[in-house]
This record gives sequence, C-alpha cells and structure tokens, in this order.
Amino acid sequence: MHDLLDPTSTTFWVLISFSLFVAMLMYYGVPAVIGKALDARADGIRKELDDARKLREDAQALLADYTNKAREAENEARSIIENAKREAEALASESRKALAESLERRSKLAEDKIARAEAQAVSEVRAAAVGSAMLAAEKLLKARVPGATGDALINEAIAGLKGKLN
Repeated sequence: MHDLLDPTSTTFWVLISFSLFVAMLMYYGVPAVIGKALDARADGIRKELDDARKLREDAQALLADYTNKAREAENEARSIIENAKREAEALASESRKALAESLERRSKLAEDKIARAEAQAVSEVRAAAVGSAMLAAEKLLKARVPGATGDALINEAIAGLKGKLN
C-alpha cells in the first residue's frame, strides 16, 4: 500500500487517472445514461417478448380455429357422402322398381298381343273351317239334290252353319 501513495509510482498515477475518469463519468451522468439505455433495451426486449407471446397465442388460436374448421369440413364432407349414398340407393331402388314395372307392362302388352293374335288365328281358322264346310256341304247337296230345291237347301244350310260357327 505504500507504493500506492507514492507520487512517483505509476500505480499512483493510474489510480488518479482512474478516479478522475470515474468522477467525469459520474459528473456527466454516464451511469444514468447507460442505465436508461439498458432499461430502454430491457423494455424493448420485454415488449418484443410480449409481442412474440401475443403472436404465439394468436397463432395457437388460429391453429385451433383451422383445426375446428377442418373437423367441421370433414364432418360436412362425410355427411354429403352419406346423403349421396342414400340418394344413390334410393335412385337405384326407384330405377329397379321402374324397370320391373316397365317389364311387367311390356310383358302384359306382349301377353295381350299374343291373346289377340290367338283370337285372330282362331277366328281365321273358324272362317276357313266355315268356308271349307260350306264348300263341302254345297258339293254334297249338289251331288244329292239337283236343281232349285238343292240351291234353296244349300243357302239355308250355309245360313245355319254361319250362325253356329260365329
């Protein structure tokens, strides 16, 4: 310590210079400026942290919102698919029913057409049978009963035969 108070020692002058430097810093308020700068920097960092925290919360809220919307969209898509399946099944059922009804109508029309054709064929066969029977009766009567009496009998037989066959 003896060396510190000796004015010829360099340590003494370093101590004096350092003391003057610290005194000037105090006089000009450098520690207050540095403190204010550090406080301002701390406030800036605190503000940035608060902003980052707020952004994070907003991002989490947005993520939750989009997750809910995605879930709702998925449920809606599932509902649309189920409705489409039900509608397709109903349409297929209606189509099968309409096809069955159409086939039944066509079958009925075909049966009616066949019945008409049968009736017409029976009618034609009867007409052919009547015609053949009349020719045969006419030939028989002409061969057995000649003259006007035969013609009268033939006409009477034809009229009676037509009434019985129709």
